[in-house]
Amino acid sequence: MGPYGPLGVLVCGHGSRNRLAVAEFAALAQQLQQHLAPVPVEYGYLEFARPILRDGLEALRAKGVSHVLAVPAMLFAAGHAKNDIPSVLNTYAAETGLRIDYGRELGVDLKMIQAAGARLRTALDAADRCTHLAGEQSVPLHDTLLVVVGRGSSDPDANSNVAKVTRMLVEGFGFGWGETVYSGVTFPLVEPGLRQAVRLGYRRIVVFPYFLFSGVLVSRIRQHTQRVAADHPAVEFVEAGYLGDHALVLDTFQERVAEVLRGDTDMNCSLCKYRAQVLGFEQEVGAPQHSHHHHVEGLVESCQLCEAECTGACQADGIPLPGAGADSRHSHDHPHGIDHDHSHAGSHEPPPGTAHEHGAIQEGHHHTPYPHADHPLGPRTLKPPRG
Repeated sequence: MGPYGPLGVLVCGHGSRNRLAVAEFAALAQQLQQHLAPVPVEYGYLEFARPILRDGLEALRAKGVSHVLAVPAMLFAAGHAKNDIPSVLNTYAAETGLRIDYGRELGVDLKMIQAAGARLRTALDAADRCTHLAGEQSVPLHDTLLVVVGRGSSDPDANSNVAKVTRMLVEGFGFGWGETVYSGVTFPLVEPGLRQAVRLGYRRIVVFPYFLFSGVLVSRIRQHTQRVAADHPAVEFVEAGYLGDHALVLDTFQERVAEVLRGDTDMNCSLCKYRAQVLGFEQEVGAPQHSHHHHVEGLVESCQLCEAECTGACQADGIPLPGAGADSRHSHDHPHGIDHDHSHAGSHEPPPGTAHEHGAIQEGHHHTPYPHADHPLGPRTLKPPRG
């Protein structure tokens, strides 16, 4: 029982076209329910999956909950955690009178770093076993380069947190070098970043997708890694697994719930581009808070091409499926005449020259131009239209 009545927990996810990613998210929420029992736990998504956030809130109310502790299932606080989810929660609270207290993202946390270290250790041990079976000596850590892949955001604070994770892991293990690349929205992207990294001359490169769940972007990270590896057979590429439902990830979720209950939920506002004059993003201070996901809220994809796990290979910046021609890409029809590709982990990429988060892509909504849309190592979709 909380100070405002019976408690319930809502785990807030982004959603994905990838059915495997959706299943993994649901499984994590179910494990969290076991850890937090008898407090009821529900979950919901912003887009491309059900239940939506409102469904989760309705389910909690049906169980007699009058005080919801909502936690974003996000590694870092960018537009989804700062704007989209709070907008949905605030709207629902205003409509129903339900008390909703919102927590913070998983963030740069000791337990998260330890979980990441465990995934890296598993990958390194497996690579060393293969090396020994081949009659060769293991590659020393000082001759190994770590590449951490973040999701990528138009929020420089979130992007810089990925770089901090990289540095913590590089120093923790003693890798020879570390680089941070991103799967979309910002720069450097995975493939150009890896091609730059190869030039540093390390014998082994470990590619670690710093993601909670499987999804289109994790599949693409593997695709682009394998393409660079094929061009550089003298370099050993090791692919580490994503975080998933590691026990320490679940422990971090429980800590975030406890923080909400204590009222200790401050995000990092000193470098938030919506509150501070962050270098290069000054014009976004004070931008209104709203969600741009309502047009795809609850929309479940009907495409069955990739079975359980969509690879995005049929899309423009994916690697084509075997035997697929340029015209073989499948598209999805959505409301408002919007055609979304698979390039943002179940989310849509912004129109050319615009920021992905903190705005709406429908007519009548404004996008703040991304200040580095012309960066040569950034996404094609960030390039402004020629005219």
